[in-house]
Amino acid sequence: MFLHYGDLSDSVNLVKLLYELKLDEIYHLGAQSHVRVSFDIPEYTADVTGLGTIRILEAIREAGIRSKFYQASSSEMFGKVQEVPQTEVTPFWPRSPYGVAKVFAYWATVNYRESYGLCASNGILFNHESPRRGETFVTRKITRAVAAIKHGLQKELFLGNLEARRDWGYAPEYVEGMWRILQQDEGDDFVMATNETHTIREFLDLAFGRVDLDWKEYVKHGVRYERPAEVDLLIGNPEKAKRVLAWEPKVLFPELVQIMVDADMEALSRRDAKEHLGRLP
Repeated sequence: MFLHYGDLSDSVNLVKLLYELKLDEIYHLGAQSHVRVSFDIPEYTADVTGLGTIRILEAIREAGIRSKFYQASSSEMFGKVQEVPQTEVTPFWPRSPYGVAKVFAYWATVNYRESYGLCASNGILFNHESPRRGETFVTRKITRAVAAIKHGLQKELFLGNLEARRDWGYAPEYVEGMWRILQQDEGDDFVMATNETHTIREFLDLAFGRVDLDWKEYVKHGVRYERPAEVDLLIGNPEKAKRVLAWEPKVLFPELVQIMVDADMEALSRRDAKEHLGRLP
């Protein structure tokens, strides 16, 4: 495997890469992908997350190749949800610069499919988690804190809205779903979700309970983790993906939390990890 340097803000570089590589499949997951951070850097988020998609699509067209293109769309596009559960035809109402940028990227993908005949697809993936989730995202922030508190390396955890409800699935299964989308002969749009919703409070119950701790003794409210505009409820209906792609999630919420907590507990059981965390302020 060889890694090529690229930058979603550099259209010339993207065109050169596609001329050279002539790829069969392109999975576009690049973005400024942190919702809360997008309120702090909205212009950068719009440039990379939104316009970055146009740059890749235009590079495909300019290079004259027939790459199948996958756009990582997001449940955050639904934002202030207009129906429950959300499907491929639910209207979007984004509630963050990140969500706005993803809506732009979604419709850019549809437009290039319809205008230029590209095999371009959107995967509208609801929250998909694993032990590799970034440490600033709430699920991994919780499971990492659980392990650190259990090992005596952390005393408290600050979070924002505990009542936000999300549809959480297991990332490896969703990656398989991405692949299945690009095995289709024509571009299309698919929701991938579990059709279950749980609060952050429920996540805390399971995560801390896994190591016999009561989260109420450790979790504190942090105002800076509140969003200016909250997304209260997300739950997706994956019926189309089940029917067309033969895809459905198998790892559901309780097992997902267990997988993530166990992985962070195992990671912190190693001496080098403990020493590293012990040096943190």
